[in-house]
Amino acid sequence: MTRLNRRYAVTLPGAISGHGPATVVVVHATDTVGPGGGLVWENEAGDLRVEITGETATVLAAPAEGGRHPCLHAVPLP
Repeated sequence: MTRLNRRYAVTLPGAISGHGPATVVVVHATDTVGPGGGLVWENEAGDLRVEITGETATVLAAPAEGGRHPCLHAVPLP
């Protein structure tokens, strides 16, 4: 039986052409299903919502500073 990871770390890139540091945000599973048929994951504030497949987080909603990229890197957390 496969255990569902309940948390992922999602990396938001730094400012475009600003060489700013990336930001890592922890997201948790919700009971919502996304457009691709997978679970929707969101951060504590609820302003970053993603659907995760493998190690790719497809952005559904993001804060202004994180909404430039449609796909982000996601890593399961213990």
